[in-house]
Amino acid sequence: MKPEEVLTLIAANRGTAVCIPTMTTAPAWRTIAPDDLSATCAGFMGGASSLGLGIALARPDRRVIVFDGDGSLLMQLGSLATVAGAAPRNLVHLLFKNGVYHTSGAQIIPGGLTVDFVMMAKAAGYRHASAIRDIDDFKRRLPELLKTEGPVFVELHTGLAEQTPMTARGGTPFPQQVEELRAKLLKPKARATS
Repeated sequence: MKPEEVLTLIAANRGTAVCIPTMTTAPAWRTIAPDDLSATCAGFMGGASSLGLGIALARPDRRVIVFDGDGSLLMQLGSLATVAGAAPRNLVHLLFKNGVYHTSGAQIIPGGLTVDFVMMAKAAGYRHASAIRDIDDFKRRLPELLKTEGPVFVELHTGLAEQTPMTARGGTPFPQQVEELRAKLLKPKARATS
């Protein structure tokens, strides 16, 4: 699967979910969903699931979707146990598995493609964990995955993204993203009038 195809399907199905793109998903997500509720986790490798967990716990009324990378998750593997222990019902953790540290030059990650993140997520205590290798299967299963009680973990077998944060400069600085996301999430809901 191409990461950009996966992200396009997510954008079409996410509703009001807060999205946490990281590393190689970040440039494409900025283009696919420029005005969504998101905070890009680039610059602190391995932090996407922790950032997503914090938002999920703070806003249990919203679905939170983390776009993690296999190299990133390996940097903070303990976050699987932390997320599972907190058991946020509104968190969907999508792992884009390509077997390399794409952002820094496509070096093979320890274990390459043989690392079984699904088994790790299950062992950590995620309520649901599975792998998807085909875009049609992802398209079919995505709506249900976004409704399933979390934490949900899905290992997506993808190729390399067309761009990385290193090749696609730009974007909003992280502190500004946080302030903009905070303002959107704290904005009072419009009341219906009769």
